Amino acid sequence: MGFIFQWIKDLQEFYSWADSISDARTAKWLFVPSIFSPVAFVVTYLFLIWMLPRVMKNKEPFQLKSLLLIYNAAMVLLNFYIAIEAFLSSAAAGYSYSCQKFSMSFNPRELRVTSVLWWFYFSKFVELLDTIFFLLRKKNNQVSFLHVYHHTSMVCLWWIGIKWVPNGQAFLGAMVNAMVHAIMYTYYGLSALPYLRKYLWWKKHLTQIQMAQFLLLLIHALASLYVECDYPLWMKYTFIGYMVSFLILFSNFYIHAYFAKKYGKREPDKANAEAVTNSDVLANGVAGPQQVQEKKNI
Repeated sequence: MGFIFQWIKDLQEFYSWADSISDARTAKWLFVPSIFSPVAFVVTYLFLIWMLPRVMKNKEPFQLKSLLLIYNAAMVLLNFYIAIEAFLSSAAAGYSYSCQKFSMSFNPRELRVTSVLWWFYFSKFVELLDTIFFLLRKKNNQVSFLHVYHHTSMVCLWWIGIKWVPNGQAFLGAMVNAMVHAIMYTYYGLSALPYLRKYLWWKKHLTQIQMAQFLLLLIHALASLYVECDYPLWMKYTFIGYMVSFLILFSNFYIHAYFAKKYGKREPDKANAEAVTNSDVLANGVAGPQQVQEKKNI
């Protein structure tokens, strides 16, 4: 027991020290000051994942068609704004695409970059609703490990980014990811309209876009290790590890979803080729292999 108490004390001391060197510019911004914000959201999110299937077990699924149309449209606009503003603000600040140093300056141009990165961080809280919509529509099979890992880790990682390194090199990941999400939520919105579904032939390519995104950002992060710029090395390595984890998970998904027959594994249902709404896709834009198989019984 003494060891546990000492470990807790050391952890508290470390957090107090880390908090003392965090970025003063974002110290009072929404969801930034304390670790309580991301932890509270993640814990609540995980609790709802456990609770909602039980609450909905004997109830009819909600349709939420109008709500999903509004939600998807709003997410397209938000992500498109983030992508464009990240590009414009970084260009105005003269940012480098090879390796941009971190700055704690209160220069308006640096603050503009920091502001748009906060909006990107905020969008990760909003995206937790993707899972809630799945569960309210009783599409529980869509809530895979990849889905939950994606949502929870993005909230936590970007809290660290906004609290300690809310500009510099971080702008590129936010800019690229926001543009990818704008494309994905556009697909979601269009697929919610039945008469457009037959024209949405590019669902498979959403996964390819995601994987290309992770590979591009991984290569960029690795290259930045060999470029002189004052950006925290610990954040570079954290980002590299994170991109590797996504590449592994998405590669595994892609093989199972689209090459199952070739590799002698479970063959995806023909419905895998059809356009679907938020209730039939991962938060990352594609139906999972297990989900595809289970669609036969939905």
